[in-house]
Amino acid sequence: MSLRVCTRIVTPWVVLFGALNGQLGLVSAQTRYQPGPDQILMERVQGNTTAASLRSLDETRKARPGDLDAALAYARAAFELGLTEGDLRWWGRARAALAPWWSQPDLSAEGHFMRALVLQGFHQFGPALQELARAIALEPGRAELWSWRFALHLLLADMASARQDCEALARQVSEVEAEPCRGIFLYRSAQPQAGIDLLRRSIQRPEFAGPLAQDWLRFHWGEAHRVAGQVDQAVLIWESYLRQRPQSHAVRLALAEVLNQLGRHQRALEVSDQRAPSDALLVQQLLARQGLRDGQIERWAQKIQWRWDSQDRRQEALIERPRLIFLVRYGQDVKAGLELAARNWTEQKEPADGILFLEAALKLDQPARAEAVVRWAKETGYKEPALIALIARARSHPNWGQR
Repeated sequence: MSLRVCTRIVTPWVVLFGALNGQLGLVSAQTRYQPGPDQILMERVQGNTTAASLRSLDETRKARPGDLDAALAYARAAFELGLTEGDLRWWGRARAALAPWWSQPDLSAEGHFMRALVLQGFHQFGPALQELARAIALEPGRAELWSWRFALHLLLADMASARQDCEALARQVSEVEAEPCRGIFLYRSAQPQAGIDLLRRSIQRPEFAGPLAQDWLRFHWGEAHRVAGQVDQAVLIWESYLRQRPQSHAVRLALAEVLNQLGRHQRALEVSDQRAPSDALLVQQLLARQGLRDGQIERWAQKIQWRWDSQDRRQEALIERPRLIFLVRYGQDVKAGLELAARNWTEQKEPADGILFLEAALKLDQPARAEAVVRWAKETGYKEPALIALIARARSHPNWGQR
């Protein structure tokens, strides 16, 4: 699979799918769901070849309960489907398939790798890095191991380690495999134009022609343009790619979000209105309807809350960003959003999370609450127009010194 399927797993994408209780106390007390060893999460059966293939792998592993290779094949397929659809319930299925071997200390490189993917999917980043280190020790020439570790270090804003992963990928595998890593690293470290050029080159390479690789590269290519202030170009890239591959959740979500930010709410609604949307796309639908002054906006918000309440009762997997957007940008409960943003920032440090943290702090005239984001931006060198503007507002706010 190599870099060809690497993606920002806990991000917009996906990332970005959560649950929400309307009461502040419930939000504050909510913890991320950890799947039990024998728990299988609800799946959405689809009438397509991907689902048929997954069912076949599922039947095989059930017929061979002690066969780790069969379980790993199913877990990988389920995890990749979760990436494509933006539905973490598939990640729960991957976790359940690996349950008999979950605590086993010595696995194959593939076993440690799949365990790492599931762990980071549920925000257990430290253990995920340990599993990746074990997998790399067993197969140092396997590109996808370095690629995913790069993605995870980037998620945690550990820029030095992310750079080292790119260089190790070049040494251990090839310069070609390292090219997308370097492109992403460049735009995430204040060199977006250089990153844009490298990503464009990678997109055209036959080594990265697979659909998941293209999803990942097109998402980041658009992001690099957006970070460089070339938002219209990002929109063109994502619109064009969705016509080619409408099932790409990461690109669809990124496009819907930027369209809402541009005030192009009708198009954002069209992009996010799917037959079975993720929580993240539902929240973008809500923001679009809010921008269009939909008279039924409260009813739509209530529908989202009912859906999340149902997820809570089933104890399904949680990721915070859709909930943060609902609380902060939609305005359901900014105070609760600020507390959640502060807690979330202690666990992961992605630019989108920092922006939401700053937005919440500024809305409540408490800019100093988000001082950690300002510090992080200075330390990592990360820049994008929205973040720069929010940091400037926070620093010039009369309450900035009130810690």
